[in-house]
Amino acid sequence: MSMVLCDSTKANFNLSRNYMLKIFKEAYYYLDLLIGFSSPFLFYFLYKTGRIEKFVWHFFWIGIIVGLTWEIPIFVLSGESTSLPIITWIRPLIAHYLVFMISHSLWDGLIFVIGIWLVYRICRKPLFQQFRWSEILVFLIWGQVSELLVELSSTLNDGWAFIQYWWNPVIFQFNGHNITWLMQIVWAAASIGYYALLIRLKPKYS
Repeated sequence: MSMVLCDSTKANFNLSRNYMLKIFKEAYYYLDLLIGFSSPFLFYFLYKTGRIEKFVWHFFWIGIIVGLTWEIPIFVLSGESTSLPIITWIRPLIAHYLVFMISHSLWDGLIFVIGIWLVYRICRKPLFQQFRWSEILVFLIWGQVSELLVELSSTLNDGWAFIQYWWNPVIFQFNGHNITWLMQIVWAAASIGYYALLIRLKPKYS
């Protein structure tokens, strides 16, 4: 009897888990846009209420501009039926690709600011005054981890996947889709560039 109850409980748990995963998958694009487009309002509120410094508010927007340097070519090349698409959408987008391009650039600003927060949590003060290996390593590791998590979540929820080319080899496959090197390299370079801007501009806010 206990064996039957155990099997029944396990079956019900699996059904509930699959149902929740299905709901999350169907809501994935909506959550993508919601978080992206709400982030400026969140950071404006945090800035105006004194919860974040002025330079963090400014560097949120700098992160968006940095992100646009790759979001524009990726989305335009992939959304205009060119001969060199970078990504493929596993499920049709719920809005024009330019809307998602803007949302993803806002996400980039958010991810960069989380990197700043991690430096504050991990590294010793004073921060962003000169080059320090501990600070740049936090940005590099966070950039790689966050980018990998984004790609894994996208492929898990049938969002988008990067297309394999000789210049964008596959690292591994997940949920039947490619996880490639392109964005890992982009985020490594972007993390270094963003950090260079931080140590150059942050002292001017003191």
